[in-house]
Amino acid sequence: MGNNKIIGEKIKSIREAKQLTVEAAAERSGLSKEQIERIEGNVDFPSLAPLIKIARALGVRLGTFLDDQAELGPVVCRKRDSSEANSIGFTNNEAQGRKHMTYHSLSQDKSGRHMEPFLIDVAPSEKDVNFNLSSHEGEEFIHVLEGSVEINYGKSTYALETGDSIYYDSIVAHHVHASGGQTAKILGVVYTPF
Repeated sequence: MGNNKIIGEKIKSIREAKQLTVEAAAERSGLSKEQIERIEGNVDFPSLAPLIKIARALGVRLGTFLDDQAELGPVVCRKRDSSEANSIGFTNNEAQGRKHMTYHSLSQDKSGRHMEPFLIDVAPSEKDVNFNLSSHEGEEFIHVLEGSVEINYGKSTYALETGDSIYYDSIVAHHVHASGGQTAKILGVVYTPF
């Protein structure tokens, strides 16, 4: 669970520092009180969309939940320094709510950033899964490093193989999942306006 616990604690800490009740945070974000409580209590692994809504409701960047340090200059992320402790798991809105994607932040030490680059491990999905599409403000860029993924975007579906990429407006309902029954690895860059 690693950083998922840290994220829940950071959300609660920021909310309390801003003297917002759970009810007020729920109203501002459009999420339910129970959903906020479950995220703060580390019961749920939220998808990216609810985290973006919470960040907007709290008046902070999405990256605030991932920040470790306030580095103003360039940040170098070395492969040898990466670990499972630096990853975050999300359900990615799969109807069963199981952990579906593991995000490895490539910029958590960079303060004031506007983009969130991640290496993402996408677990294979169960057969005949119903995916709940999500939307949020901003844009996303995905480049497939290994395997294949399928992106449901509005009423369209895009199949991407290793080496393919897609750039889209994330306000349109979407869902990203591995295809072909195999794990995929993608480079994902998320931009959310602040």
